[in-house]
Amino acid sequence: MGLTRFERVPPASELKFEYMRQRYGEMLVKLGERYNDIVVLDADLSASTKTSVFASRFPERFFNVGVAEQNLMGIASGLAAYGKRVFVSTFAIFATGRAWEQIRQSIAYGDFPVRIVATHGGITVGEDGATHQATEDIALMRAIPGMSVIVPADPVEVLQVIEFIVDYNHPVYVRLSRNKFPIILDESHYRYQYSRAQVIAPGKDVSIFACGYMVYQSLMARDILREKGIEAEIINASTIKPLNVEDVVRPVKRTGRAVTVEEHQIIGGLGSAVAEILVENHPVPLLRLGIRDRFGLSGSANALLSYFGLDANGIASAVEAFLKQT
Repeated sequence: MGLTRFERVPPASELKFEYMRQRYGEMLVKLGERYNDIVVLDADLSASTKTSVFASRFPERFFNVGVAEQNLMGIASGLAAYGKRVFVSTFAIFATGRAWEQIRQSIAYGDFPVRIVATHGGITVGEDGATHQATEDIALMRAIPGMSVIVPADPVEVLQVIEFIVDYNHPVYVRLSRNKFPIILDESHYRYQYSRAQVIAPGKDVSIFACGYMVYQSLMARDILREKGIEAEIINASTIKPLNVEDVVRPVKRTGRAVTVEEHQIIGGLGSAVAEILVENHPVPLLRLGIRDRFGLSGSANALLSYFGLDANGIASAVEAFLKQT
């Protein structure tokens, strides 16, 4: 079971923050040294996605296709068909939006093991605004048959996820972010488990399922709720598809109420995945927190999280109101 290193989350000034995408780039190099059949593709954004780290070390195994995301996915499927371990990266909005048909037809339909690792997901893309804030990407990928969807909680989990998918022989979508993330998982104890949702902080009053940066925000919300006498359980649901049924049902049987928190539309993402499991197996009151059927805005990441009620204070307030109603 994964555990946080903290009984209470310390202030941000005491945490170490790192770019997930930087760890991704560094892990690609380590894997490239281990496997000579790894190839990495990018769509003219390698400096931002950090696949440039791999390109510098293995230029003969790196391909920049330019601003041509459909070609990116088509070439990736061809390389995978011939036995290469393929990683493709670009921004989440372009990977899942501009190239959705090619992912469906050329990658997923043939069950080719292309590892799509997209960066700059969610509203924390910030000032680039709604056109670059992918808040529908999880839903788009989750709907494709055979496609796995993973949203790591912190830089520690990124390394473990990338190391897992290098040997995973089916299509997978991994969503990373633009901003630095705090390290909240203990590298010496935490182990990523595919399809599993792991309790990382105990509680008895409500089960909060979160993914990505929302795990950290939910942990901070837990501290706020505790001061009000509410014991919230935090569950890292980093694998959104497939999501283990028992990992959702078991904690909710104990607490009786569930909340989902995601930096994504509440339609089609983590909230939908949890709702589908609960309605079929153990119906309980459920609150879905996320983006509610609208586009993002331009602003700093922290300002946007506050505006959409996805910072610690917003989550805590919504959970407190939810518990009073139920």
